[in-house]
Amino acid sequence: MVPLHGLPLIAHAVRGLLSAGCVRHVVVAAPPDHVAEVSAALASFEAVSVVAGGADRVASVRLALGAALTRVPAAEIALVHDVDRALTPSALVRSVADAVADGNPAVVPVLPVTDTVKRVAPSGVILDTPDRTDLRSLQSPQGFAVDVLLRACAAGGVLEKVDVPVLTVPGDIAAMKITTPFDLTVAEAVVAG
Repeated sequence: MVPLHGLPLIAHAVRGLLSAGCVRHVVVAAPPDHVAEVSAALASFEAVSVVAGGADRVASVRLALGAALTRVPAAEIALVHDVDRALTPSALVRSVADAVADGNPAVVPVLPVTDTVKRVAPSGVILDTPDRTDLRSLQSPQGFAVDVLLRACAAGGVLEKVDVPVLTVPGDIAAMKITTPFDLTVAEAVVAG
Protein backbone atom coordinates (compact mmCIF):
# COMPACT_ATOMS: atom_id res chain seq x y z
CA MET A 1 0.00 0.00 0.00
CA VAL A 2 3.07 2.27 -0.13
CA PRO A 3 2.22 5.17 -2.45
CA LEU A 4 4.16 5.65 -5.67
CA HIS A 5 3.31 8.73 -7.71
CA GLY A 6 -0.10 9.02 -6.04
CA LEU A 7 -1.12 5.35 -6.28
CA PRO A 8 -0.33 2.38 -4.06
CA LEU A 9 2.33 0.01 -5.42
CA ILE A 10 -0.31 -2.71 -5.74
CA ALA A 11 -2.30 -0.57 -8.20
CA HIS A 12 0.79 -0.08 -10.38
CA ALA A 13 1.48 -3.84 -10.32
CA VAL A 14 -2.10 -4.74 -11.24
CA ARG A 15 -2.26 -2.13 -14.00
CA GLY A 16 0.96 -3.52 -15.49
CA LEU A 17 -0.38 -7.06 -15.50
CA LEU A 18 -3.72 -6.15 -17.04
CA SER A 19 -2.22 -3.82 -19.65
CA ALA A 20 -0.12 -6.72 -21.00
CA GLY A 21 -3.22 -7.94 -22.83
CA CYS A 22 -2.67 -11.59 -21.90
CA VAL A 23 -3.92 -11.56 -18.29
CA ARG A 24 -7.64 -12.27 -17.91
CA HIS A 25 -7.94 -11.95 -14.15
CA VAL A 26 -5.69 -10.89 -11.28
CA VAL A 27 -6.07 -12.31 -7.80
CA VAL A 28 -4.25 -10.43 -5.05
CA ALA A 29 -3.37 -12.31 -1.88
CA ALA A 30 -3.43 -9.62 0.80
CA PRO A 31 -2.54 -9.86 4.47
CA PRO A 32 -5.76 -11.02 6.17
CA ASP A 33 -6.09 -7.80 8.19
CA HIS A 34 -5.71 -5.63 5.06
CA VAL A 35 -8.14 -7.28 2.62
CA ALA A 36 -10.67 -4.43 2.82
CA GLU A 37 -7.97 -1.78 2.37
CA VAL A 38 -6.42 -3.55 -0.64
CA SER A 39 -9.86 -4.19 -2.15
CA ALA A 40 -10.70 -0.50 -1.88
CA ALA A 41 -7.40 0.48 -3.51
CA LEU A 42 -8.16 -1.83 -6.45
CA ALA A 43 -11.88 -1.07 -6.79
CA SER A 44 -11.40 0.73 -10.12
CA PHE A 45 -10.10 -2.47 -11.78
CA GLU A 46 -12.75 -4.84 -13.16
CA ALA A 47 -10.79 -8.08 -13.54
CA VAL A 48 -9.35 -8.13 -10.02
CA SER A 49 -10.29 -9.92 -6.84
CA VAL A 50 -8.64 -9.90 -3.43
CA VAL A 51 -8.32 -12.88 -1.10
CA ALA A 52 -6.84 -13.23 2.34
CA GLY A 53 -3.32 -14.57 2.04
CA GLY A 54 -1.89 -17.43 4.05
CA ALA A 55 0.80 -17.74 6.68
CA ASP A 56 3.59 -17.71 4.09
CA ARG A 57 4.21 -17.11 0.39
CA VAL A 58 3.39 -20.68 -0.67
CA ALA A 59 0.09 -20.65 1.20
CA SER A 60 -0.75 -17.25 -0.31
CA VAL A 61 0.02 -18.48 -3.83
CA ARG A 62 -2.11 -21.59 -3.23
CA LEU A 63 -5.06 -19.47 -2.03
CA ALA A 64 -4.73 -17.00 -4.91
CA LEU A 65 -4.44 -19.79 -7.47
CA GLY A 66 -7.56 -21.46 -6.09
CA ALA A 67 -9.47 -18.19 -6.39
CA ALA A 68 -8.12 -17.60 -9.90
CA LEU A 69 -9.22 -21.06 -11.04
CA THR A 70 -12.68 -20.35 -9.64
CA ARG A 71 -12.85 -17.19 -11.77
CA VAL A 72 -11.18 -18.67 -14.87
CA PRO A 73 -11.65 -22.46 -14.59
CA ALA A 74 -10.14 -23.20 -18.01
CA ALA A 75 -6.93 -21.29 -17.29
CA GLU A 76 -3.84 -23.14 -18.45
CA ILE A 77 -1.25 -20.54 -17.46
CA ALA A 78 -0.72 -18.86 -14.11
CA LEU A 79 1.61 -15.95 -13.40
CA VAL A 80 2.95 -15.27 -9.92
CA HIS A 81 3.94 -11.64 -9.49
CA ASP A 82 5.42 -9.66 -6.63
CA VAL A 83 4.03 -6.26 -5.69
CA ASP A 84 7.55 -5.03 -5.02
CA ARG A 85 8.13 -5.27 -8.79
CA ALA A 86 5.26 -2.87 -9.46
CA LEU A 87 6.86 -1.26 -12.52
CA THR A 88 7.37 -4.48 -14.50
CA PRO A 89 6.81 -3.63 -18.16
CA SER A 90 3.87 -5.22 -19.95
CA ALA A 91 6.26 -6.60 -22.58
CA LEU A 92 8.00 -8.68 -19.89
CA VAL A 93 4.63 -10.03 -18.68
CA ARG A 94 3.79 -11.04 -22.26
CA SER A 95 7.23 -12.59 -22.77
CA VAL A 96 6.78 -14.87 -19.76
CA ALA A 97 3.20 -15.82 -20.67
CA ASP A 98 4.16 -16.47 -24.31
CA ALA A 99 7.02 -18.75 -23.26
CA VAL A 100 4.65 -20.83 -21.11
CA ALA A 101 2.10 -20.89 -23.95
CA ASP A 102 4.88 -22.23 -26.21
CA GLY A 103 5.01 -25.36 -24.04
CA ASN A 104 7.51 -24.49 -21.31
CA PRO A 105 6.11 -25.68 -17.96
CA ALA A 106 7.85 -22.99 -15.90
CA VAL A 107 9.39 -19.68 -16.96
CA VAL A 108 11.21 -17.01 -15.00
CA PRO A 109 12.63 -13.68 -16.17
CA VAL A 110 16.25 -13.13 -15.20
CA LEU A 111 19.03 -10.58 -15.37
CA PRO A 112 22.75 -11.34 -15.35
CA VAL A 113 24.43 -10.75 -11.99
CA THR A 114 26.72 -7.77 -12.41
CA ASP A 115 27.92 -7.27 -8.84
CA THR A 116 30.84 -9.25 -7.49
CA VAL A 117 29.42 -11.93 -5.21
CA LYS A 118 31.27 -13.38 -2.24
CA ARG A 119 30.56 -16.42 -0.11
CA VAL A 120 31.11 -15.43 3.51
CA ALA A 121 31.56 -17.64 6.59
CA PRO A 122 29.36 -17.03 9.67
CA SER A 123 32.44 -15.38 11.21
CA GLY A 124 32.35 -12.72 8.48
CA VAL A 125 35.46 -13.92 6.67
CA ILE A 126 35.28 -14.18 2.87
CA LEU A 127 35.50 -17.80 1.73
CA ASP A 128 35.59 -17.38 -2.04
CA THR A 129 34.28 -15.56 -5.08
CA PRO A 130 31.82 -17.60 -7.15
CA ASP A 131 32.09 -17.22 -10.90
CA ARG A 132 29.11 -15.04 -11.82
CA THR A 133 29.12 -16.07 -15.50
CA ASP A 134 26.22 -18.48 -14.94
CA LEU A 135 24.51 -16.56 -12.12
CA ARG A 136 21.22 -14.75 -12.68
CA SER A 137 18.89 -12.61 -10.58
CA LEU A 138 15.26 -13.74 -10.76
CA GLN A 139 12.41 -11.33 -11.38
CA SER A 140 8.68 -11.67 -11.69
CA PRO A 141 6.16 -12.46 -12.95
CA GLN A 142 7.08 -16.09 -12.96
CA GLY A 143 4.93 -18.18 -15.27
CA PHE A 144 3.70 -21.73 -14.95
CA ALA A 145 1.47 -24.27 -16.54
CA VAL A 146 -1.35 -24.42 -13.96
CA ASP A 147 -0.79 -28.11 -13.19
CA VAL A 148 2.92 -27.43 -12.53
CA LEU A 149 2.13 -24.59 -10.13
CA LEU A 150 -0.39 -26.78 -8.31
CA ARG A 151 2.25 -29.51 -7.95
CA ALA A 152 4.87 -26.99 -6.80
CA CYS A 153 2.50 -25.63 -4.14
CA ALA A 154 1.83 -29.18 -2.94
CA ALA A 155 5.61 -29.70 -2.73
CA GLY A 156 6.01 -26.73 -0.41
CA GLY A 157 6.62 -24.24 -3.18
CA VAL A 158 9.90 -25.77 -4.26
CA LEU A 159 9.84 -26.03 -8.04
CA GLU A 160 12.90 -28.25 -8.09
CA LYS A 161 10.88 -30.93 -6.24
CA VAL A 162 8.44 -31.29 -9.15
CA ASP A 163 11.26 -32.02 -11.59
CA VAL A 164 10.34 -29.74 -14.48
CA PRO A 165 12.74 -27.65 -16.52
CA VAL A 166 12.55 -23.94 -15.77
CA LEU A 167 13.20 -21.77 -18.81
CA THR A 168 14.66 -18.32 -18.35
CA VAL A 169 13.75 -15.33 -20.48
CA PRO A 170 15.51 -11.97 -20.47
CA GLY A 171 14.31 -9.77 -17.63
CA ASP A 172 14.06 -6.01 -17.64
CA ILE A 173 15.86 -3.50 -15.44
CA ALA A 174 12.55 -1.62 -15.10
CA ALA A 175 11.19 -4.61 -13.15
CA MET A 176 13.33 -3.46 -10.22
CA LYS A 177 12.46 -4.41 -6.67
CA ILE A 178 10.98 -1.58 -4.64
CA THR A 179 11.74 -2.55 -1.05
CA THR A 180 13.72 0.32 0.47
CA PRO A 181 13.21 4.08 0.68
CA PHE A 182 16.03 4.48 -1.87
CA ASP A 183 14.25 2.09 -4.28
CA LEU A 184 11.06 4.09 -3.84
CA THR A 185 12.90 7.33 -4.66
CA VAL A 186 14.30 5.76 -7.83
CA ALA A 187 10.85 4.40 -8.77
CA GLU A 188 9.32 7.87 -8.26
CA ALA A 189 11.90 9.30 -10.67
CA VAL A 190 11.17 6.55 -13.21
CA VAL A 191 7.40 7.09 -13.04
CA ALA A 192 7.75 10.87 -13.19
CA GLY A 193 10.22 10.37 -16.00
